[in-house]
Amino acid sequence: MNNPLNTKPVPPADDDCCGGGSCSPCVWDQYYADLTQWQQQTENREDTRQSPLFSQQSKENTYR
Repeated sequence: MNNPLNTKPVPPADDDCCGGGSCSPCVWDQYYADLTQWQQQTENREDTRQSPLFSQQSKENTYR
């Protein structure tokens, strides 16, 4: 499950996982990989918003 839209991934439903441990990758493995990617994207976006350059550009665009 690729997450290009920066939306938080939804955990699999209880019946999506067989519980047998033989699936590779398990739906939970994919969920946690997507969740990690989403968290990193969120952190990167927050870091960008807090950078002085981003703040300056935002102000400049506001006054145009």
